[in-house]
This record gives sequence, C-alpha cells and structure tokens, in this order.
Amino acid sequence: MDASMHIRDKALIPIWEKVRSGERLNVEDGLAMFRTHDVISLGKMAHTVQKQKSGDAVYFVLNQKIEPTNICVLSCKFCDFATKKNRPDAYEMTIEHILEKLTPDIHEVHITGGLHPDWEWNYYLEMLRRIKKNFPNTDIKAFTAVEIDFFRKKFRMPLEEVLIQLKEAGLRTMPGGGAEVFSERVRRLLFNQKIGARTWFEVHRTAHRLGIPSNATILYGHLETMEERVDHILKIREAQDQTGGFLSFIPLAFQPGDTGIKPRDRFTSAIDDLKIIAVSRLLLDNVPHIKAYWVMLTEEVASVALNFGADDMDGTVGGEKIAHDAGAVTPMMLAKDQLIKIIRDAGKIPVERDVYYNPLSLHTDRVIGKIPYLNSVPFYEYFEKRRFHILPITPRRMGVLAKRGQIDAGLFSLADYLDQRETLEPLGYGIVTRDQVKSVLLFSGGGWRDLEGKTIGITDDTATSVHLLRVILEKKYNVRARFVRMHTGVNKYLEYDAVLLIGDEALKYSRTGLDGFEIVYDLAREWYEWQKLPFVFAVWAIRKGMNPEVKAELSGQIQRALEQGEMDFERIGAAHARTVGLSPAQAVEYLAGFKYRIGEREMEAIELFHGLLKQTETPVTPGH
Repeated sequence: MDASMHIRDKALIPIWEKVRSGERLNVEDGLAMFRTHDVISLGKMAHTVQKQKSGDAVYFVLNQKIEPTNICVLSCKFCDFATKKNRPDAYEMTIEHILEKLTPDIHEVHITGGLHPDWEWNYYLEMLRRIKKNFPNTDIKAFTAVEIDFFRKKFRMPLEEVLIQLKEAGLRTMPGGGAEVFSERVRRLLFNQKIGARTWFEVHRTAHRLGIPSNATILYGHLETMEERVDHILKIREAQDQTGGFLSFIPLAFQPGDTGIKPRDRFTSAIDDLKIIAVSRLLLDNVPHIKAYWVMLTEEVASVALNFGADDMDGTVGGEKIAHDAGAVTPMMLAKDQLIKIIRDAGKIPVERDVYYNPLSLHTDRVIGKIPYLNSVPFYEYFEKRRFHILPITPRRMGVLAKRGQIDAGLFSLADYLDQRETLEPLGYGIVTRDQVKSVLLFSGGGWRDLEGKTIGITDDTATSVHLLRVILEKKYNVRARFVRMHTGVNKYLEYDAVLLIGDEALKYSRTGLDGFEIVYDLAREWYEWQKLPFVFAVWAIRKGMNPEVKAELSGQIQRALEQGEMDFERIGAAHARTVGLSPAQAVEYLAGFKYRIGEREMEAIELFHGLLKQTETPVTPGH
C-alpha cells in the first residue's frame, strides 16, 4: 500500500497507519472518518484498499428487477412504494407477467416486493421454478430478510425449511435490504412494524449456513446518527467474521419522496454519499465488494465513487420501482454501453459478472490476471501496472477468460497454461511448493480409499488443484470418485463426503478445521511423497504475439516486484495475516515455503504431471 500518501487531516494519519499494518479499525476510527473534512484523503485511502482487493475491476451485471406486488401488510413511514389492497395504485403480477419481463441475456433477476396478505406459499416456489426452467442461465436473487420472516410466520414453517424450499426451487442469493439501519431507536420511529437487527441477522446467518450467500445494505440520510451508521457497519463486519456469507455491502441513500419524513436536506449530498462508501470500504475489511448503487446515487456520483472505494455499480436494473417511487432522479434503466463508458472513464476495467461476482466478460484490453490469494502477494505487492490493468480473479476464471482472449498476461493456473500452451508463452516465474503447500487441502471423513464412489465438493476457484486431486486418486490410490463444483461464496459442505478448498479459504480452515471432516490432506505433500518432485501450481505467462517491448517490460516488472516482495515478507505477512486467520509469523512462514522461479526440476515436474493428467478419466460435474 502507498506509504507516501499525503493526508491533510492529521486525525486520519493513525487510521491510515492501522490500515497499512493490517490492524482492524474500530468505532472511534469510523466516527473520525465520518467527521473529517478531508474527503479527498479519505477517498484516496479507501481507493487504495479497494485496489488491493479488486485491482482495477469494477463489476456490473445485466439484471432485471421484479417487484411482483406493491400490496403490503406493513405501513412503514419511509416507504412510498407499498399500498393496500383495492386501492387504485395497487397491482399484482402473475407468473406469466413476470416471465414476460425476462430475456435470455439477463444474468440476474432480483425479486423483492410487498408482503402480500393473500398469496399462497406455492406461488413463490412456482415463481422461482418457472424462472429457472425458462431461463436456466439466469441466477435468482430474491426476498429480503423481511420477506423471509413474513413467509415463516404466515405459512407457519421453520425459518430453515423456508430457505431450503426456496433454494431447491432456484434461489441462488439474497438481497440485503430490510433492516434499513440497525438502530432500535430509528426502527421504532420509522418502521416499528418491520423486523429489527436480531431477526435480520438470524435470517442471513441461517441462509449462509445453508449455502445461500447474501448481500447487506444500510439506508442512510434520514434520522440516523453517525454513531448508528458506524454501529450498523461494524455489526455487518462481526457477522461476516462468523459466516463469510456476505458478497457485497450497499449503502442506499434515503429518498424522502412524499413520506413526510424531513431529513436535514431533501437528499443526501454527494459528499455524504462518497463518505459512507469510503468509510464502508475501510471498516469492512472482510466484505469483498462495496456497491455504488447508481439508481439512488445518480450516475455522476456513482462514477466518482469508483475512486472512493466502490468496485460495483450493480447493473442495468430494468424494472426498478421502489427507489423511483420515493423520488430517485436517475434514469429507470442505464444501458450496458453507458455503464461500460462510465467505468472506463473512471480508469477502471468494466467486468460483466454473475450473481456470485464471477467475471463473465471483460470490456477492455491490456489486462493482467492476479490470483487473489496470499501466496501470490510477493508478485503483486510492488507491481507497477504501467500500461496494464490489474484484475484479481480466481485461477479457474482467469483460464476461462484467457481462452477467450480477454486476459493478456498473468499468473495462470498450471492446468490452464498446459491447456493453452499454443497461445501462452511462459516467463520463468510461478508458484511452486517444495513439499507441502498448506493452502490446497482435501477435507475428508475417511481415508483415500474410502472415497471410492463418493462425492467430493470442489471449490469453484480451482483449475489445477482439482486435476492434481484426480491424478492422486486415480494414479496413486486407484480410486474413482464423483467431483461436483460448488458455487462461489458460502456452501453447505456437509452435503459432500469430502471437500477440496484452495487459497485463503483453505488456509483459514487449516487452522480451525472444517466441521464434519476429521482428516485433512495437503495435496502438495501427497504429490511430493509420491514423486519426490516439487509441484508447480501456477505459471507466469503472456499471450503470444504481444509486442516484444511489452513482453520485456513485463518480465522486468515481475522480477523487480518479486525481488522487493521477497525482501519484505515480514511487512507483507503482517499486513495480510489477519485476513486469513494467521499470525504475522505464520504468514511469513507460509510465504517462505514457496519457490517463485521455475527451473529444470520444476519443468520436469510439469511434464510428469501433464503426462499423468492425460491418463485420468473423472469428469467434474457443475454444482448448479
């Protein structure tokens, strides 16, 4: 991180030092950031953290908002959307009407609405089933915690059963609205009929335990205090520590409309909007993404927010009504091309994503892929991007985009490098283990031979480790198992007989263990004990045909960045240790266990692995 940043407000300097050293910020830090007048420095701090997490990526999705009804049993003061049955403005959508609003190019359908007093449970299940059947490539994000709580009470079902049935019908993720701000004082004043923080968290924690990731929001700019804003954000952070199930955090600016609520100003100011995005990015060190929801911010403020810590603009949001009924002044739909232009104008990579934030397509060139794990930090901590953009991306997704010609260089998974040798040229660097790796782990309920015919859950991130597991099972132990890919985010691991995890997630569970699995196998150690050779997990490569000058420049940058990174393991380890559940000393020991240059023994290991891989048979089944 930038140590030379000029900060005018002296109160922000110790906060920045804590961020640089990997120390977690507290309530007082949050309040100091909200109170500062040095908004530019605050933005720079948040932008630096955002670049560490997301590089130059800004995500968007082709999505459609569906609000099946505005009829609601509640009467919340801040809501201009909801109404009562038989009023002139009331509406109800049939499932056929909902399906008419969807098209095959939509990646995400986002469903929320009023709490209808009469609809039966089967209506909601059938809605999801029909969407899934008619649009199998569209992911469903649906139902706030308020709606889920309403379902369990109205239909007299346990919370867990409500979520299980919705998941089986097609629910992929959940939106984050419902609690507005986690203040009992504000809840009593503005939405006393609505759930509070306790129920909101109960719903989301249960969803995460069942393998349903979700999002989180805050509605700000009404009657809440700065202390209540900070408390809300830190409660999200605490819950994320426990479950890891939140994909993004979305600050939502309150739209007064005709509610009769009189905040200090009719709308939040751009400064207030940018501040809460920056503060959220700095406080929420464990939430992957911060969203600049352009529907409420306006596209102009959302564009600036991309340099204040936000890395997601939501998407095309066709059909959104709730915010606009409350007075949002943005256009009802922002076209894909306009979103791409806004993101490019901010100097970022427009990344079209799915509901889990898996990149589907990039809309720029000169992109370097960055494996977002601790083991690759020595390459990237001091990397000068110059004429390239940096995209943190999981190994498997990097390989997919490289095959489409959308990644020009990067630290490629060995399996993808082998598969794309005709188009990729190696640069002599990589991620190599001597014997154990500590972050490619198989968690199992039994021994290797007990896995015959069993189902193994495979993290969606892996491109090489899954093939290493195939080789070990088939060629070392003569075992055939069934491999099923899990989705990004939280998963219900006990659905499987064994689970393969990689990267920082594996590191975390290497310390705590994974409930239900007694045995942990380090795949690199299994390989070394078998073949007495190191294992190469990733290879730096550049697309063939690139300008020789560009290739030479990139090779020099990699060498300089690695040399500096290797000399700074102690600081790097301290800065990144807490995020993966290690002490600084453990992080340094972990990094020191890798070799980052590829020589003759590494090439021998690559060719041996390639030969064995071609002899394996077990396919990998998609998880959904």
